[in-house]
Amino acid sequence: MKTFLKPLSKEEERLCIQALQDEDAGRKEKAKQLLVERNLRLVAHIAKKYANTEEGMEDLISIGTIGLIKAVDTFDPAKNNRLAAYAARCIDNELLMMLRNKKKLSREVSLFEPIGTDREGNEINLLDVMEQEQPDIVEEMEKARHLSELYGLMETELSEREKEVLTLRYGLAGGREVTQKEIGERMGISRSYVSRIEKRALLRMQSGFERLEKDGAGRG
Repeated sequence: MKTFLKPLSKEEERLCIQALQDEDAGRKEKAKQLLVERNLRLVAHIAKKYANTEEGMEDLISIGTIGLIKAVDTFDPAKNNRLAAYAARCIDNELLMMLRNKKKLSREVSLFEPIGTDREGNEINLLDVMEQEQPDIVEEMEKARHLSELYGLMETELSEREKEVLTLRYGLAGGREVTQKEIGERMGISRSYVSRIEKRALLRMQSGFERLEKDGAGRG
């Protein structure tokens, strides 16, 4: 794989983002180009997650770069600390959208493509013989991303007690799901109080997910 330029320093990035608001079109375009070029390493890193798809790495990087460009165009420093974190989601979204669209088109074509004939000589296609759904790699990747978002939101949105309640209640640490009564006994509080903590935590998580989806749709 080709060698990419090193990322900008925090100060260099700040100056480039500041230049994006410049009235001088030439300076603005130069800053945008620099931000894209210096973040191509991030694109390549994210594209590696999709290396087990049928897409070539060069194609994945090309599509990911589109997401990076969108990120540079829509980045708001007032809402985000660093461009890299924001761009990572944009790049990921662009790659997933491309794979979903390609999978849908390929499925529509291949399911009706003749693959042989039956005993009477009639053409049969994949749809005729497909008995069970095959693992969907794109859906698996989206599931993994949602899980990552889940644990990330637990760290940023919940208190330690709320995290502990949800972890025990839904077996998030790999163990069994624990009842509210058992949690109350472990923590020395009533079952009804555990229920209130759980409901409050779930509402915060829901709000966090909605915010992430809204941000993702705004970049799509």
